[in-house]
Amino acid sequence: MSKAGSDLGTRLGVAFILIAIAAAALWAGGLGFWLLTVVGALLLMSEWAELDGASPRQKRLAQYALSVPLAIMAPGLAAGPGFLALGLVIGAGFFVGAVTRRPRLAGGVLYVGLPVLALILLRELPERGLLLAFWAMALVWAADSGAYFAGRAIGGPKLAPSISPNKTWAGFIGSLFTSGLFAAILVWQFALPVALALTTPLLAVIAQLGDLYESHLKRRAGVKDSGNILPGHGGILDRLDGLIAVAPVAALLVLALGR
Repeated sequence: MSKAGSDLGTRLGVAFILIAIAAAALWAGGLGFWLLTVVGALLLMSEWAELDGASPRQKRLAQYALSVPLAIMAPGLAAGPGFLALGLVIGAGFFVGAVTRRPRLAGGVLYVGLPVLALILLRELPERGLLLAFWAMALVWAADSGAYFAGRAIGGPKLAPSISPNKTWAGFIGSLFTSGLFAAILVWQFALPVALALTTPLLAVIAQLGDLYESHLKRRAGVKDSGNILPGHGGILDRLDGLIAVAPVAALLVLALGR
C-alpha cells in the first residue's frame, strides 16, 4: 500500500473511532456527555497554550482555572449549564489574564469554555436536546466532508492561500451543499425546526471561518498541527476547530428561534 493510502486509512480509522465515541456520549447525555466535553476541553486548553507559547506552569494554571466552570456545568451534580457557569468561564478568563499577563491565553479560556457550555446546554434541553446537540455537532462533520471531497474532486481557485493553501472555493461551496442537505434530512426525518435548518449553511460558513482561524494560529506559531495526539489528524484542536466556532452560535440560534 502507498504511503498516501496508508495515511488515508489511518485518518479514516481514527475518524470513525472519534465519531463512535462522540455518538455514544451524545446518546447517553447527562454526565457521560459532560465527561467527554470536559476531557476534550482540557486537551484543547493544553494545545491552545502551547500554540500561544505559554510555559508549562501557565498552561496548567489555565487548565485549573477552566476546570472550575467545567465542574459547575455537570448536570445533576452541580448548577449545570447556565448563567453561573457562563459567569465563571468569563471570570476564569480574566483570572488567567491577570495572573499570566497573556491576553491570548486568557482568550483561550473563553475560546474553549464557551463551546463546551453551549453543547452541554443544547444536550440538556428537554424533549429535543439530543436532536439539537446532534444537529450542531454533525452539521460541522457534514460541512467538513463536503469541503474535503468537493475540494479533492474539483480543485480550482484557493479560498485563502496565505492562511490555508489546501482550501478551495469548490470545497467551500461543497460544505454549504452537504450541510444544507444534512439539515433537510433532519427536518424530513426528525422534525428539526425549519428555522434552524435554514441557518445551517450560515453555520457551515462559520465552521470554515473557525478552521481558517485555527490555521492562522498554527502559522503564527510556526507548526503544522496543533498537537500529535490523533494519528493522521494532529491535535484535538485540528479536529474541533469548526465545532468550536459553531457551537456558541448554534446555541444562541436555538434560544432565539425556539425549539
